[in-house]
Amino acid sequence: MKLNQNGRISGLYAITPDEQDTVELLSKVKLALLGGARVLQYRNKTADSEMRLEQAGALRELACEFDVPLIINDDVLLARLIGADGVHLGGSDGSVTGVREVLGSGKLIGVSCYNRLALAHEAVGMGADYVAFGSFFSSTVKPDAVVATPGLLRHAYREIAVPLVAIGGITVNNGPQLLEAGADALAVISDLFGAKDIQGTARKFANLNYS
Repeated sequence: MKLNQNGRISGLYAITPDEQDTVELLSKVKLALLGGARVLQYRNKTADSEMRLEQAGALRELACEFDVPLIINDDVLLARLIGADGVHLGGSDGSVTGVREVLGSGKLIGVSCYNRLALAHEAVGMGADYVAFGSFFSSTVKPDAVVATPGLLRHAYREIAVPLVAIGGITVNNGPQLLEAGADALAVISDLFGAKDIQGTARKFANLNYS
């Protein structure tokens, strides 16, 4: 897994778009990885189980080629089936301890904590490897998401020992303020995979000042 020098998740955390065409998805993701994405999460809310298996398996091979961790959104069994590096849990996707029993101690578990610092403390107490906060800005993927603030990141930076991932409407222009507030990684979907130049946009994100 390509983590930072301290073994912590950091940098551009690329989350896949809802893409039905697996070849097109792989093409887009490869460009993001060539541009410097350091973590890849497979997320596809529109695919059926057969397509998710196909896409996740193909992305696993691509992630291995670039030596980056592949995280599966929500689906613990899919993560185990394809040998992914970990799973990302939402608020209703099960407990960290339960997932750890399924995946084992060597896998990454991330947890969405929205705008709730107490939830992050709880997740870390159960053994989460990183926590994610958001949405920091207006998001087309989740337009009704709860709102988080840079101030929350500052509090979390002082109190939470695991990496902090920021998500929600993040762009190359607004990302730096979140890094300054304490984020270790920026999770991006639309501004990355919706760009005309995916590789160039990934490079701009990768060149930001991460901790």
